[in-house]
Amino acid sequence: MFGNKFKVISMQEAKEIFKTPGDYIILDVRRPDEFALGHIPGAINYANEDIRNEAPAVLPDKDRLIYVYCRSGRRSKEAASKLAAMGYSNLVEFGGILDWTGEIER
Repeated sequence: MFGNKFKVISMQEAKEIFKTPGDYIILDVRRPDEFALGHIPGAINYANEDIRNEAPAVLPDKDRLIYVYCRSGRRSKEAASKLAAMGYSNLVEFGGILDWTGEIER
């Protein structure tokens, strides 16, 4: 199921990267109701369940660096795999917000 290519890093590595602004997207693939309860600052929400056969409009650049997370890490791996299959070339999966120790935005 996760045969497509994407990089996997730890939540701690992601936290260090996010301390510096950059040309990347933080993608939360939980449901909108979960996202509303709290998310990593600056993250955009696009539910894993909504990633189907067409590239999401919120992710127009398939070469842009995209960091993907969910609640526990299962959906983020699934979403990264589906996006990679669509031609996204710069995906990094970093697990679930359950392991996030940084700031939470509501």
